[in-house]
Amino acid sequence: MQILTLYLSTAILFLGLDAVMLKLVMRPLFEARLGNQLLEDPRLGPAGIFYLFYVAGLLWFVSLPALAEGGMARAFWGGALLGAMAYGTYEFTNFATLRAWDWRMVMVDLTWGTLLTGLSAALGVGLVGRLFP
Repeated sequence: MQILTLYLSTAILFLGLDAVMLKLVMRPLFEARLGNQLLEDPRLGPAGIFYLFYVAGLLWFVSLPALAEGGMARAFWGGALLGAMAYGTYEFTNFATLRAWDWRMVMVDLTWGTLLTGLSAALGVGLVGRLFP
C-alpha cells in the first residue's frame, strides 16, 4: 500500500503542477518559436505513457531509496538530478538538431523539469513518511 500511495501522490503532484506550467508558460513560449508546428491539442496517449513511466522511474531511482534512507531532502536533490538529466536530454538534443529550437526554451524547460521532479519526489516522500511512519 505504501508504494501505491507513493506512486499516486507523486503522479498527482507531478501532473497537477506540470499541467499548470504547460498551459501558462510552456505552451506560449513554444508557440512563439514553433508556431504552426505544434498540435492544437496534444496527443494524450504518448504523453500519458511518458508520465506513467517517468513517475515509475522517479520512484525506483529516487523516492524509494530516499524513503528508506534519507527523507525529503534526499528525494528533492535526487529528483532534481534525475529531472535535469531527463529534461536536459530532451532539450539539448532538440537544441542541437532543430533549427527553430531556442535557448530560452531550453533554459525554461530544463529549469522547470529539474524543480518539478525534485519537488514531486520530495512531497511524495514527505506525504508517505507521514502516512506510514
